[in-house]
Amino acid sequence: MHMADALVSPAVAATMYVASGASAGTSVVNLRKEDYSKKIPVMGVMGAFVFATQMINFTIPGTGSSGHLCGGMLLTALLGPYAGFLTMISVLLIQCLLFADGGILALGCNVWNMAFYGCFVGAFLVWSPIMKKGFSRGKVIAASIIGCVVSLQLGAFSVTLQTLLSGITELPFSVFVATMQPIHLAIGFVEGLITAAVLVFVYEAKPDLLYRYEGVKDKENSRMSLKGTLVTLAVTTLLIGGGLSLFASEHPDGLEWSMERITGSTELEAVGHAYEVAGGIQESTALLPDYAFANNDTAFGTSFSGIVGSLVVVALCVLTALVIKSTVKKKCLRTRI
Repeated sequence: MHMADALVSPAVAATMYVASGASAGTSVVNLRKEDYSKKIPVMGVMGAFVFATQMINFTIPGTGSSGHLCGGMLLTALLGPYAGFLTMISVLLIQCLLFADGGILALGCNVWNMAFYGCFVGAFLVWSPIMKKGFSRGKVIAASIIGCVVSLQLGAFSVTLQTLLSGITELPFSVFVATMQPIHLAIGFVEGLITAAVLVFVYEAKPDLLYRYEGVKDKENSRMSLKGTLVTLAVTTLLIGGGLSLFASEHPDGLEWSMERITGSTELEAVGHAYEVAGGIQESTALLPDYAFANNDTAFGTSFSGIVGSLVVVALCVLTALVIKSTVKKKCLRTRI
């Protein structure tokens, strides 16, 4: 559901940057209040996992469309809304700058559409209420599916609203909504099943990794150690990014499919200085455009992109967490002085 720059006006883009930036600032403030040291490696591994799985588009049967994991609900179920949101920003930032996946002007929109709903709506309106009276495998599955469906529906609707406010006349609001919502309902359901599979594995292996888990937290209650669980997820990430990504569906994703049905094309053109500047910046930063070597569409380029991208996301997630942690220490030191 990564929006291109041509789908948003500069004014809407700026507004969504402010909204997403404010959410990021709130996340930093709240995360600084937590003892989140144990979350740092989880942020890195799961950020990379979401990046890698987003490379795999799965076909929606009978539609000619495909979808991919957004990951907000998955991250919030493991990290909580604040660390999850910052991790999603890291994923989307790397996708935008290094792989030209989603526009620079539209980055604020993409953060809002793909991260805000999954992380915050998913955490506070779905995950926490369902898990309030205890965890079970059935609850984990139900929360995963409901959270993904709800967040995808809200995200898809936001896309249509943002194009309406941007004055994109090629995509009439009523027609766009009627096309986007059903296809993302199907995509959300599939994402829910994938999310449920991952979270059930974690629930069985290391349940205290799950957000708001209040059960017995000891080695006897876990089939795997924290290190073992993260190593398993990390190896899975490398296999997905370096291997399974080669088998991604070639069908357009839900957004592109909806645009094609309405306009006959998966892309729109935008004219203006802001678009030229944003495009120029992205062209200079995108070393692996479309997850491949420039002017060399080979399978190795895709595998290389999956592995390198995953590692870069790990580095950015861990660096972000450490920077926030260092500011907390400096603040405490100044307070003592």
